[in-house]
Amino acid sequence: MQWAILIGAYFLGAVPVGVLVARAKGVDILKVGSGNIGATNVWRVMGRGPGLLCFVLDVLKGLVPVLIAGWWMGLLGGHQIAPRQAWLWLAVMAAPILGHMFTPFAGFKGGKGVATGLGAMLGLYPYLTFPALGVFAVWIAAAAVWRYVSLASCVAALSLPALVFAFAWGTGRAGAPGMVPFYICTGILGALVVIRHSANIRRLIAGTENRIGTRGPRPP
Repeated sequence: MQWAILIGAYFLGAVPVGVLVARAKGVDILKVGSGNIGATNVWRVMGRGPGLLCFVLDVLKGLVPVLIAGWWMGLLGGHQIAPRQAWLWLAVMAAPILGHMFTPFAGFKGGKGVATGLGAMLGLYPYLTFPALGVFAVWIAAAAVWRYVSLASCVAALSLPALVFAFAWGTGRAGAPGMVPFYICTGILGALVVIRHSANIRRLIAGTENRIGTRGPRPP
């Protein structure tokens, strides 16, 4: 059953929502803008409506399998969690993120995992739900100050491990063995998001990265 949940979570995450949303409008999102299937490129190329739809669906494909797994394992809302249970639940969290980043339905290309990762973390209630909301708040603040989606995403990703520790500390769980897997996985996840933005970081350094509100080339 555990393998079935993991495989199902991966393939749900692998659904290329950006490709499907754009294709419904007659656009091949892989060939316009940055060529990325994520909500940012869809928004920049096609406008707010398709971009917002892509963002919501990307969040849901991370949230749904994690909630189902947490319910099935009896972990939702719990105050104590064993390390083995934590690792299993975190594996389910990672599956849709990896599916989104490396989808077999688009030649193992994909998005950067920010929206799907947000949804997946929200599903790990309460261990990552509140840190995820904090990460989202950091993203909004960084985007408002610097007006770069990529920079905001990197700053938010790097804040994740600290927010997880702060939440654990505030709830008296900081030293619990069951929290160690969360520290390790959120550190890896934050680093992976930054690595996936390496091209954006190079453009930021060169001063050629698009700011929020900049429209990409209009699709033919």
